[in-house]
Amino acid sequence: MERRRYANIVIAIATGAILILGSQMAKAQPQGGNARRFSAPQHIPKQNSPRDRWIAMPPEDRQTFRRNAERWMQMSPEERKIMREREQLYRDRVKREMDAVLRDSGLRLEGEKRDQFEQRYIQERRRIEHQLRQEVEAKRKEELPALQERLKKEFQETSPSAASAGSPSASNSPKK
Repeated sequence: MERRRYANIVIAIATGAILILGSQMAKAQPQGGNARRFSAPQHIPKQNSPRDRWIAMPPEDRQTFRRNAERWMQMSPEERKIMREREQLYRDRVKREMDAVLRDSGLRLEGEKRDQFEQRYIQERRRIEHQLRQEVEAKRKEELPALQERLKKEFQETSPSAASAGSPSASNSPKK
């Protein structure tokens, strides 16, 4: 019963966040110039209502959103501030890099075409970064057992308990 109530609270907060973000995004639409925003991911069709966008989300994206909302609720105000700052730095860096890619490509895009380019660049960039994180994690998991074994052998041979069990004159300092 308590778990269900907690889930309902999380869903309500997530829905409220979507509504608030959606209304603020609608108000913050750039009127041209160089002011650019990040668009929604490509696989979610643009809808007028945050509720429609929520319904259009794939189930795995909804689950990710819920998990993130739960984590956000558990954060202190200071942690939230740090996360906002980190996200803004990331967006600024991606924006600069996207502008450089657009400039270096020689394309002169305006309006909707530029928005589409930005959206596609961000979508592909996130896909690449996700793929790289998965590859690094797989490589880490592959190499960690060997590291554990090396450290175990290195520190087992030089541990004080092993030295005292052997000969009393053995050195207690670790090998370098």
